[in-house]
Amino acid sequence: MPANNLSRAAVFALLLVILVIGGWEVYLRARGVTVSYDNGKELWADKRAMVYEPSDKTTVFIGSSRIKYDLDIDTWQQLTGKHAVQLAIEGSSPLPILTDLGNDPNFHGRLVVDVTEVLFFSSDHYNLQKPEKCLAWYWKRTPAEKAGFVLDHALESGFVFLDRDFLSLNEGLDQLKIPDRPGVFVFPKFPLDFNRTAFSRQSSMTPRFLADTGLRHRVQNVWLFVMEMGKKAPPPKQDPIPPILATVKEAVDKIRARGGEVVFTRTPSSGLMFGVEQHVCPRARCWDPLLTATHCQGIYFADNPATAHLVCPEWSHLSPKDAVTYTQALIAQLPASFTK
Repeated sequence: MPANNLSRAAVFALLLVILVIGGWEVYLRARGVTVSYDNGKELWADKRAMVYEPSDKTTVFIGSSRIKYDLDIDTWQQLTGKHAVQLAIEGSSPLPILTDLGNDPNFHGRLVVDVTEVLFFSSDHYNLQKPEKCLAWYWKRTPAEKAGFVLDHALESGFVFLDRDFLSLNEGLDQLKIPDRPGVFVFPKFPLDFNRTAFSRQSSMTPRFLADTGLRHRVQNVWLFVMEMGKKAPPPKQDPIPPILATVKEAVDKIRARGGEVVFTRTPSSGLMFGVEQHVCPRARCWDPLLTATHCQGIYFADNPATAHLVCPEWSHLSPKDAVTYTQALIAQLPASFTK
């Protein structure tokens, strides 16, 4: 084929790719889909590096998914004038991160640890895998990987379709409804409107999710699936709570010895979820011993009239509007050193 024909074909192919991608981007935006950042180890590591900011200007948050939804970072920063560093990880125990901060001689800041009891007090190693993966990436990432993250951020901030968590080809294939085969099952998927991730790592539900009963029921069915799997899991060979309390106490003591401060929170859940959690991990067995072992302040949502009435749309996370209310109440209850 002559060179000029090859160049024309290449130009035509390029224009076709641009047209297809541009059309897909326009379609997504017309549907109301907004930019959401890849909530992986790269973004987490970017925030982990911020824990060394001046302790009087920064508060670090760790935990599971609830604090990612329930802490409204804009409200926090407007009312306190302090930077909120969000290091919580969905579906995971914060223990690896707490231990890492405890062992880091350069961290002596203020830390809020959110407790979802069924994850926090679990001996299942699966609940530790995501934090361990993020920590390994943070401590071993290369200058080239840091530069790549900066470039990725520049692209992600401008295009909706670059949502790896929900809009990638692999994710699209995973969303196909294929019946389970005997002995094989696929973990149910969350809808896109349930989790949009800001660059700060704050998660939020969309107005469409809040208005659509079907979408909320879809997430509730995920929680029902998790509860059913929990019933089928074999009981631990020994009570996991004492060794977990010892691990937490050791990390808290190290942070406190360097001049840092630690507060524990219990963010809202409601409906069937709260009932199951109270049955599996009653306060007298989990929450109270945690505070006794660490000698830390604990802020439990049900103890405060300003937050006790909050209802989670899908039983486990607050809406953006209620996240503002919760954040305001949290600021009022935290020690002054965290907020002033």
